[in-house]
Amino acid sequence: MSDRARTEMANDRHTIPAQTTPPEQAPAGGVACAAAGSVGEIAALVGSPAFIARCVERYRASGFGNPDEGEVRSWRASWPPLFEALMRAGLSDLRVYLEYGTPGGGRRLDALLVGSAPGGGLTLVVVELKQWQTCRILDGGRVMRSDGVVTTHPVYQVAAYRSFFRYWRPEGAPRLELRAVVVLHDASAEQGAALGSAAPAFDDIPVLTAGDLTAPPAALARLLRCDDAGAVGRDQVAAFEGIRWAPSAGLLDHVGAVLAGKPAFALVGDQQDAFNRIRDKAAQSLRHAAAPPAAEPGSGGIPPGRGAVITVQGGPGSGKSALAVRLLSHFMREHPDASPRFITPSGTLRSHLLDATADHPGARELFPSASSLRSTASRARAIVIDEAQRMARSGGRMAPELAAVLDRVPLVVVFLDERQVIRPNEGVSVAEIDAYARATGRRHHSLALTGSFRCRGSKAYTDWVEDLLYGRPVPWTGQAGYDLGVCTDPFGLQEGVERATAAGDTARITAGFCWKWTPTRQSARTLPLDIRITSTPLAGGPRVWQAAWNASTALTTADGEPLAPASQLWASHSGGHQQVGCVYTAQGLEYHHSAVIIGPDLAWRDNRWTAHPAESHDARLRDLAPDEYLPLALNIYRVLLTRGTHTTRIHATDPETHHHLTTLINPNSLHTDHQAG
Repeated sequence: MSDRARTEMANDRHTIPAQTTPPEQAPAGGVACAAAGSVGEIAALVGSPAFIARCVERYRASGFGNPDEGEVRSWRASWPPLFEALMRAGLSDLRVYLEYGTPGGGRRLDALLVGSAPGGGLTLVVVELKQWQTCRILDGGRVMRSDGVVTTHPVYQVAAYRSFFRYWRPEGAPRLELRAVVVLHDASAEQGAALGSAAPAFDDIPVLTAGDLTAPPAALARLLRCDDAGAVGRDQVAAFEGIRWAPSAGLLDHVGAVLAGKPAFALVGDQQDAFNRIRDKAAQSLRHAAAPPAAEPGSGGIPPGRGAVITVQGGPGSGKSALAVRLLSHFMREHPDASPRFITPSGTLRSHLLDATADHPGARELFPSASSLRSTASRARAIVIDEAQRMARSGGRMAPELAAVLDRVPLVVVFLDERQVIRPNEGVSVAEIDAYARATGRRHHSLALTGSFRCRGSKAYTDWVEDLLYGRPVPWTGQAGYDLGVCTDPFGLQEGVERATAAGDTARITAGFCWKWTPTRQSARTLPLDIRITSTPLAGGPRVWQAAWNASTALTTADGEPLAPASQLWASHSGGHQQVGCVYTAQGLEYHHSAVIIGPDLAWRDNRWTAHPAESHDARLRDLAPDEYLPLALNIYRVLLTRGTHTTRIHATDPETHHHLTTLINPNSLHTDHQAG
């Protein structure tokens, strides 16, 4: 990944969290932010507690969630010096937006200045504010703050924000002169110079420090990149706030080509047939529904008969996600006017898509978070939804966000697996979607993917897993060359994963959520060994295996070297093999060698599976009754057991369950204790 690309993956407070307020309750004008007005107006209020309270309310109403005390504290610390500098520089007539949220996207800008450009159009200056006094510069566009937290270099960060306006400006919008500046109001000139010199690719983005903010007015205006920006009138403000941001054709074509070229998204077997069928139905639907959906909820959905809903169901390894991504790629290149978007409730899958397209600035907004489905539905005419079964139900009905999309978007392609529901409040069925489509006059087409393209194409293995969990367990005899085995203890699992990793393969250990998970701070230099499993070998005393769950955030050593990837990239980024994942970080992904620990929450007793929710450490599940927990536990382990493309090794902590698995897996085939590669 290039240094520029790393700015797209910044994991900091500027990523918009789950939306808690419907977009229709956003402030008038459609601009999501904490405050908006002229520099002079806000400068007169910025120190007032009442103003901060109003910003908190508007922040919530914009769908950003509830700002924590640290966020509000940063406003109190950083806004006054910024506005003092703007006023001294004679910039009181510029328009300013605080905590500006990119429409439909996942970014928040500390401040956005808008002025009239000398040659017509508008000048936009993106401002990144930091309270840092010192930091240590690492490689790859990263810095380590004085508190030990490793984060994106602020120049790279603000450059990524600026790129949104460059790549999402639609035809007919005002001409935009795009600029950016970093303001470290507590830092020294030496620190600012070091940061600036560490980002030579962005030498047009100055890093201002405390001394710079005391420069004479004319010089200060130049440093702030606003010396030629003039006052904006009401018509210019309305024109800016009325821009319907949309990705450029070049961006869509580039990202579509990138996705199409990724080996992980290649199509084979019935995937290609399904792709052709969906492609043809999509073209028909988009032709018949040429008009975009209404812009505001309640103003009417698409007319009956003018839209299509396509459901695609398939089991683990059937290629749902690969097909979903290839469809998005196709829509981007062949139907750019449909403003195609890809949405998944799986944060892990979304993170991997962002990682795959990170080399092109502006790609992030093509993959909005699931919490923004309603607002996305007001702009997009083609939406691909993957892992739809993970969407939360409401009042016993399908997710209201999904219903809103079905109401308003002409083309909706929904991928789901009804047996991958892993929480009690989740789930949607093809039958439900069909009934809803019929009731609203939509055409519904249903397809199924029946192949298996994971597990070395071994449908025999996926069928064996289905029988093991939901039917009558049968012996495994090594069909189709898939490598399945059991390990007497977790040490054998770990040895196999380390051996496979050393050989250049991807290998991961996953487990049921049966041990506490301690969230890690970015400044942590070690991971808590939350998982402890005691085993008693045939010879010798008990052995205790200890391991760490995947880290909640990317961690580095004191020297800035990677220690652990962020949880959502645990399955693919280096170092992940040293931590244990769970269903939330493994679902939707795959790796060569899979090692699975079946915890005490699921046990084999009296020729049937029994559930023990009290053994779970998942707060959403542990208080369920056993009969409520059982189907979810079976679904969870079904996910974990079907991640490996070449090998699966299993260890069950319950002795009777482990014995049951041992008797099923033919000891004369590929099973050898302590062997996982």
